[in-house]
Amino acid sequence: MAKVNVADQPGPKAAIRLHNQLYVQVLIAIALGVTVGYFWPGAGEALKPLGDAFIKLVKMVIAPLIFLTIVTGIAGMGELRSVGRVASRAFIYFLFFSTLALIIGLIVANVVQPGAGMNIDPASLDTKAVADYTSKAHDQTLIGFLLNVIPATFAGALAGGEILQVLFVAILFGISLALIGDQATPVLRVLESAAAAFFRLVAILMRTAPIGAFGAMAFTIGKYGLSSLANLASLLVTFYVTSALFIVVVLGAVSALNGFSIFRLISYLKAELLLVLGTSSSEAALPSLMQKMERAGCPKAVVGLVVPTGYSFNLDGTNIYMTLAALFIAQATGVDLSLGDQLLLLAVAMLSSKGAAGVTGAGFITLAATLSVVPSVPVAGMALILGIDRFMSECRSITNFIGNAVATVVVSRWEGRLDRDALASALSGPESALAAAPKEYDED
Repeated sequence: MAKVNVADQPGPKAAIRLHNQLYVQVLIAIALGVTVGYFWPGAGEALKPLGDAFIKLVKMVIAPLIFLTIVTGIAGMGELRSVGRVASRAFIYFLFFSTLALIIGLIVANVVQPGAGMNIDPASLDTKAVADYTSKAHDQTLIGFLLNVIPATFAGALAGGEILQVLFVAILFGISLALIGDQATPVLRVLESAAAAFFRLVAILMRTAPIGAFGAMAFTIGKYGLSSLANLASLLVTFYVTSALFIVVVLGAVSALNGFSIFRLISYLKAELLLVLGTSSSEAALPSLMQKMERAGCPKAVVGLVVPTGYSFNLDGTNIYMTLAALFIAQATGVDLSLGDQLLLLAVAMLSSKGAAGVTGAGFITLAATLSVVPSVPVAGMALILGIDRFMSECRSITNFIGNAVATVVVSRWEGRLDRDALASALSGPESALAAAPKEYDED
């Protein structure tokens, strides 16, 4: 007997089915969070622990999930040259589009000039609020960043939860398993079973996503308020429009050239995108993204390498923000940047955007690190945008998230290992639940 799709039937059952969808629950939670934060700001600020607790729950499983996915993926590839090829292609992709995003931010800032006419004296700004960010920025050096990739101990990488450290030890361990051949089979079976358990755990944790999104959004609106948006609306609107155009035009063109639609990909990931919007953290949806990319036909090894690395090196939204915000500060404080100054800004941003990877508040800290070595732009000007940075963080996170999803599909295609039938089925299907387990982890 054929199954009847309840969602296709009119009436109460369809409504119940819709309300049971987690992405709908997250959307409702975001709306409720905005309402509480706006009308009862004190109560909104008090709800911050709900958002923090959810993000901590997700981060709790990120390290082991990345480790297990990468190790089993690399060990299953057989030919180690494939690992190097995937890594090199991902690096080329990341470098090109990260640089393009920085350049787009510069061009838009020069054309729109969102800070022109503000005529603010940097000496009149209160820099106490940004002092913590600037101090962290001075601690970010290229050598320090590279050394930090190597953990003090093997277990320390998993315990600390630093994505790049987990990536480092997982690649080494996966290569080691691949080198010992059949002896690795018992270990791989254990790791694959552990991966199945962690994927199931993620699915359980994601049921609390509406609570986390509600708390995080209530806190954001309650603490910063909607009034802070009006004062710097030109910068905020410019950034949002630029990011949207980057997604639709640039990533849309890349998607079309590689045989899929950016709009269908966004629809496929809408539950994760709502979660990112609600929590202002793309990390909150990282486990679910990895699972959905596998279900969409991307091989496990490519997903395991590209997604975690992209979270540190493929930050399109953050890069647009950096150059756009830097020029906004210069324009607002009456600093006229020459072409040479802007090229220096671009060069420094290319390096600092990598050096601040994995740091809490990375976008703002990276901007501080960039301005601290570009003498023409006053670092004190960062106080201008601190009030709206939280709202810009949501756009940064969404753009970064979509950029990494596109990168995963593209690198999989370059490798010739993309399952086009699975991709077409995933992007055309109605299912968009958070953290649905990949096929190999589905229960019988």
